[in-house]
Amino acid sequence: MGFSILHIDHVQVAAPSGKEAAAREFYATILGMQEIEKPEALKGRGGAWFEFGGQQLHVGVEEAFSPAKKAHPAFRVAGYDELKNHLLRNGIIVKKDDSIPGVERFFVFDPFGNRLEFLK
Repeated sequence: MGFSILHIDHVQVAAPSGKEAAAREFYATILGMQEIEKPEALKGRGGAWFEFGGQQLHVGVEEAFSPAKKAHPAFRVAGYDELKNHLLRNGIIVKKDDSIPGVERFFVFDPFGNRLEFLK
């Protein structure tokens, strides 16, 4: 092949229209991601973009919204236990999963019902 995929540029999750404040509260305030400005041409579509560790997560508005309850992004975390405790203190339900031997991980749902995975 004359090509190779280098890395993931960004991951997008969906949200209902008008929920940008909830996205900012969860992804920026609770998870500590840095909100970045969307390109001018895309601002009218709504949503919000965030950056962390050189990667991006985009929250896009989907008119016929349905949360991703199975499909999900997975984030490797420094300070795994601290994050888990921080989420619990902020009223986020944390579901520990030990179905893969040797892998420590948990799942949460964002304010819109999208599944997110965090790994140690």
